[in-house]
Amino acid sequence: MSNYTDDLHSLSHTKWNCKYHVVFAPKYRRKAFYDARRLEIGKILKDLCAWKGVNIIEAEVCVDHVHMLLEIPPKMSVSGFMGYLKGKSSQMIYEKWANVRFKYRNRNFWCRGYYVDTVGKNTRKIQEYIANQLKENQSFEQLELEFEDPFTGNKR
Repeated sequence: MSNYTDDLHSLSHTKWNCKYHVVFAPKYRRKAFYDARRLEIGKILKDLCAWKGVNIIEAEVCVDHVHMLLEIPPKMSVSGFMGYLKGKSSQMIYEKWANVRFKYRNRNFWCRGYYVDTVGKNTRKIQEYIANQLKENQSFEQLELEFEDPFTGNKR
């Protein structure tokens, strides 16, 4: 078990431990992240975080949303960083997959908003939650596929 002081970082006159759980989704909550594309989106987000000096503790690219546990330095606002991350990644996604642009109007790949929560002392629990997101989504989709509509008899 890690000690609280192990998590501290420092700037010239500041000791800090700022962790955030962030969730964001593509516009219209489209199921856009499958197989190789899922890995490539993850690499794009990882590179953008590294360029800004933001540490990714845990991350998962699910089929229709992204979970990230991030350490963002206090000199950077969460909203400023998220604007950068979503804006730059949109540009990079459109450069990589030009045909995606037609599905998303006005060059906005991501939904306008995002969810953010401070982690505090719950780092390990949130890290486990994010790590298990893909498994939970896959099992939920399997349940969803087996559902039969009682009124029409159609399977969904």
